[in-house]
Parts: sequence; structure tokens; C-alpha cells
Amino acid sequence: MRRPVARKLSVLAVSAVVVSVGAAAPPSAAGTVPGKVPVAVGYGGAVASVDADASAAGIEVLRKGGNAVDAAVATAAALGVTEPYSSGIGGGGYFVYYDAKSRTVHTIDGRETAPLTAGPDLFTENGKPLAFADAVSSGLSVGTPGTPATWQTALDAWGSRKLGTVLRPAERIARDGFTVDDTFRAQTAANETRFRSFPDTAKLFLPNGQLPVVGSTFKNPDLARTYAELARKGVGAVYRGDLGKDIVSTVDNPPVDPGSGWKARPGKLSAKDLAAYRAGLQAPTKTSYRGLKVYSIAPSSSGGTTVGEALNILENTDLSKAGEVQYLHHFIEASRIAFADRGRWVGDPAFEDVPTRQLLAQKYADSRACLIQDDAVLTSPVAPGDPRHPAACGTGGTAAATTYEGENTTHLTVADKWGDVVSYTLTIEQTGGSAMTVPGRGFLLNNELTDFSFTPANPAVHDPNLPGPGKRPRSSISPTIVLDRHDRPVVALGSPGGATIITTVLQTLTGFLDRRLSLADAIAAPRASQRNAARTELEPALYDSQTRAKLEAIGHSFSLNPEIGAATGVQRLGNGEWLAAAEKVRRGGGSAMVVDPAP
Repeated sequence: MRRPVARKLSVLAVSAVVVSVGAAAPPSAAGTVPGKVPVAVGYGGAVASVDADASAAGIEVLRKGGNAVDAAVATAAALGVTEPYSSGIGGGGYFVYYDAKSRTVHTIDGRETAPLTAGPDLFTENGKPLAFADAVSSGLSVGTPGTPATWQTALDAWGSRKLGTVLRPAERIARDGFTVDDTFRAQTAANETRFRSFPDTAKLFLPNGQLPVVGSTFKNPDLARTYAELARKGVGAVYRGDLGKDIVSTVDNPPVDPGSGWKARPGKLSAKDLAAYRAGLQAPTKTSYRGLKVYSIAPSSSGGTTVGEALNILENTDLSKAGEVQYLHHFIEASRIAFADRGRWVGDPAFEDVPTRQLLAQKYADSRACLIQDDAVLTSPVAPGDPRHPAACGTGGTAAATTYEGENTTHLTVADKWGDVVSYTLTIEQTGGSAMTVPGRGFLLNNELTDFSFTPANPAVHDPNLPGPGKRPRSSISPTIVLDRHDRPVVALGSPGGATIITTVLQTLTGFLDRRLSLADAIAAPRASQRNAARTELEPALYDSQTRAKLEAIGHSFSLNPEIGAATGVQRLGNGEWLAAAEKVRRGGGSAMVVDPAP
């Protein structure tokens, strides 16, 4: 979202394929401030993120011989500086990696966990659920951070550089600063009241008591020192050291301004929770679609199962020949059904019996697809099916509500010259997370535990997403990598956006694979999001179009959402050439870069 203080960017015209491409040079002491470039084509590797500083950090690592995993961690660390309200070492995420040598896909579950003392009543008082706002800005909402463990796990398994090496660009950006833009100021303003309740947060993000000025340089020396400490001591500083002690103290004794009037409820995090945390290496989800292999993250995230099920539902519909109205109709209905099953069946598999394999079975998708009619709309909430016992057009039980998830996560996508690919989504939940900055450490803590159901949606039906000791809350994060029949990358992508992540990834994939849009155009296309609700959300370009009226004639109902998601992706073009793509407008536009631009 922010533009770098000092970067050089070469912009070249590319005929037919894209409007322009760009590649970042390594950071220099002086240079012009570039605009963001949403598409880049070239060789040596590619990075796409929402921020030019962060993309440049990844490119710097690739230029120096690092691989996609090294560059992904470098990019993520830089986003922790320039996207502090969406990501950082106080949060978590999901990491999907393609190994070109073995042509295999691997994943890391770096989701935050509830304290070991947490029970299903974590967010209730006097038998009633807390108000959401009361839960967010409190210690109760903070889960054990998973991001540092994710970085180290990825580097240990597949990286070629040490953590300290890949943290250097982010440490430099934190120390020297980045240029404040409209988006950063607007996000700060939206959180100003919350931030003023916590003196350490106000001191960092409201310098001299004021909103940051657009065009000014924002520095975070505390975070620079924290990254330097991680470089020296490793992530053990978080999970077994002084940095972890500071996190626990902040969660259990929220540093709230007594004069603010805010009741910041204490959390229950302990040193034992940090020491017990592990980022889990696990198998990806896998779905076949149009002869391609679609890989994503398995539970605790619902992203892989829900996108996968929706793709399977759409498998027998020729979306390439459908008109826009029929395409969107089937996309919306497939999303509606997949979310019905998500709510009933998906939770943390360490605690819940999640039928992942059955949810992704084509037989089950076919049993659900027959609910869709060309000239009628399903009534939400649609009841879930039973993936263990598929019945044609069968539904049963009570639909579960879709829990709220904060929308200001961030996503990055990376490829290297060897053909390795990373699709990585990381988050601290909603914009500004819990609003609590760890004193002297320069980063915000997450509010991920509010992704749990506070109470069961229906007391008569088991809710797989209630809190539990050490449990991971359900997520919608959907980092995705698509391979061809020879197990070579076709495209990799992902998005922020809370529960709209799933529909954003699904719509971008079908736009690219079925509608034959370029990756940049598939990312930029106006979006719809249906999550088993009475109304489907539409961005303005669709809401104000004739398409909306034609869909309403079938029976759809809509509400306006100004902005849905903020995707990035990379596409393999062959012979070592990559295309990186990011948003053109959403969240201030994204930044796509390659090591060596194509002529």
C-alpha cells in the first residue's frame, strides 16, 4: 500500500500481453520514488504483493541468489513494516510451496492458537457472548503468534538463506522509513479511537499525537531492533525468550490508557503457550479442475476445501461458453453451497473430525451441484449436505452462520529462476489487529481468536469452530497453486479479505482458467461474494450494471461492497519467463516486479 522512500523501477512496454512491466533494482541510497506497477514480465524470478517496498525486498533476495522461499520470507517481513495493520510477527498465516525439483506441493499451517487454558466459553460473560468490539481490542482476542515459526519452518525445510539474511531488507525499511500514502493514513484514521486507548500504539502510529501525513517518512526503530534481535537469536526469542515474555505481558495485562475509558479485558496467554507452539507441515488439499491440479491449504483453514468443493461443483458446467449472467449465477450458487458445507464441517482437525477428503470428492460435489438451476436461485441459508453419505440434491441439518473475519490480511506470491513458487497469505486479522502494540517492540498483536464462533450458531448442532485449548480458529485463507498435467506451475494466487478470500480466489481462478482473462484482468475484474447469506455482495462496477438487473430477474438479491479482496499472483509463461500481477486499484494498487524485465 505504500511507496518506497528510495527505489528505482524500470518500466518497459510489452506488446499484446500487458500494458507495462517493471523490475525493482536493489535498494539504493538515492533514487526516484516509483509508482506501483501492477504487471511485470521477465526472468530470474518474480514477486507480487500489495506494496512496492515489500516486493523490492523479495526481488533483492532473488537477485542475490536466494530462492522463492527466502524471497517470500523477506517480502513478508517487509510487509510487517509497511503493512503493519494487516500483517507482522504478532500474527499468523498459511504458506503453500511448490518444489520445482520434485514437482510437489507442500504447506505450512502457521495459524495462531488459543491459550491452553481456553474453553468454549472464552468469549462469553455471564452466559452471554461478548460484543464483538469488546472482544477485539482485548487480550482475549490474541492467539499465540505463528508467523515467526512459519518463517523459520519454511527456511529450514526449503530455504537457502538464514533468517537473519532475509530479514535485512525489512530491518532497513523499518530503520530508514517508508513514504506514507493515502491508504496508510486512511487506515490509521479508521483506527484512531482504538489506537489512542493504548499509549504504545498511539506513540508509534500517531506521531506527536497526529495522524501520519501523506508524503512523510514513517520510521519504526523499535521494529528494526526487534528484527535485529530475531536475526541474532532466532525465533526462539519469541517462543522461549524475552520477546515472548513481552508478548505475554501485553496480552495478560493490556497496556491501556486508564483515562480512555476502554475496558481492555486481559487474556490468558502464558509462556507455556508460546513454548508449545508449532507451525505444522501438512499435506495440501488437491482438486482436479479442467484437467489441471489445484493445490491449496487444508484445515485449519477452510480455504482449500471450500474453493475446491466449489470448483468441483462447477466442473460439469462449461463456463467458457456461458454468458456473463449465467457465469455469475453458477459462480454465486456454487459459492453458496460450498459455504453451507464449510460452516457445518470445517474446524481445526486436531480437535474436530473434518471430512476433508469427502468434501473434495467429485461424487459429493455432483450431489450438491444438482441443486443449481439455470433459472432459479437457492434460498439462503442453504442447509449443509453430508459428504460422508452423498445423496443427490440432498440437504440436512441446520445451516451454520458464517463467522466474521477481518478483511485486511495481506497476500504475496513469489517465483524463482529454478521454477519454485510460493503463495503465502499472512494476517493479524482485522485492520490494526487487537490495537495493542507490544511496548518497545514495534508490532501489533493479532485478534485472530475472534474468528472462533463465540457461541454455537444453533445449540442443537455441533459447531466445529468453538474455542478450545490450543485450538486454531477456522480461517478462509486460500493460497493456491495450479499445476498442469506434467506437474508444472500454471498460476499461483491468493488474496486477503476475510471470508471473501474464498470467493475472490474462486472468481479469479475461473476468470483466468474458464473465461480466458489475462491474470491481470482476472484480478482486476469486478467481484461478487456469496457466503450462504440472503444477499450477495457486489462491487460497484457490477452493482451499477445491467448484469445486476438480469441476475435479480432470476431471483438474486444484492448488497453493495465498495471493495472485495486484493489479490496477487504469478503465471509461468515458459522458458524461465514469469508474469507477476497485482491489483490495479484495490487497496491503493499492488506492486508486481521481476528480476530481469523481458524486452
